[in-house]
Amino acid sequence: MLAVVYAFEKFRSYLKVQYCLSSSDRRSDWHASIKCAPFEMLYGRKCRAPICWDRVGERVIEGPEMIEVTNAKVAVAKEKLKEAPTRQKSYDDKHRRSLEFQPGDHVLLKVSPARRVRRFGIKGKLSPRFIGPFKILYRVGEVSYRLALPPQLSHVHNIFHVS
Repeated sequence: MLAVVYAFEKFRSYLKVQYCLSSSDRRSDWHASIKCAPFEMLYGRKCRAPICWDRVGERVIEGPEMIEVTNAKVAVAKEKLKEAPTRQKSYDDKHRRSLEFQPGDHVLLKVSPARRVRRFGIKGKLSPRFIGPFKILYRVGEVSYRLALPPQLSHVHNIFHVS
């Protein structure tokens, strides 16, 4: 027993560092959607570390009361999750700009960077990211345009979405 106490005293600072490193658990990470940790949402309190487990003084919830408490927590989580898409949309709209083109304008086409696929005659990482310029013939929809493509690109559909 004396050896255990000595070892504990000797490595106490190391144990504190390890505890700090191991305390980052996925259940205790803060989520932006629900504005708290999942453990905190489910149980209504912060996640206790194993060091605090000897001080448990809570009463046990059983039966219909447990169902009511769980339903209340689910309702709170649903409300917070309903707010999340509007918040995420506002973050996305900060960096978005509307693009409008007129018939006769010239634009570049972005080529998807798929590996080991021949894109317009060039293979691999040396393939171009943008090709063109191509003339806009007319506007098809609110954000789509028909382009005048050369005969080499006859296999590509000539209506493109602008984003």
